[in-house]
Amino acid sequence: MEQTNTQSIVSLTLGILSIMVPGLGILLGIGGIITANMSMKQIDITEESGKGLAISGMICSIVGIIVQGFSIIIWIFFFGLAFLGA
Repeated sequence: MEQTNTQSIVSLTLGILSIMVPGLGILLGIGGIITANMSMKQIDITEESGKGLAISGMICSIVGIIVQGFSIIIWIFFFGLAFLGA
């Protein structure tokens, strides 16, 4: 049985957390993208398993950054309306 790359598991975990955790999601997503890139390079060198986990972590991280970005834009919009008295 091949050993799964640890960083690919970390990247998937960070990617999922970037979707779920408000506020810190952008930072978690950036960390997920970085660890996914590092794990894919390691997997190419060491031929460990876990490339699918790294790709899934990358996708979840990107989705998390987009979701968190939209939520920040929505918060700014609604607070802007509230302060303008609209």
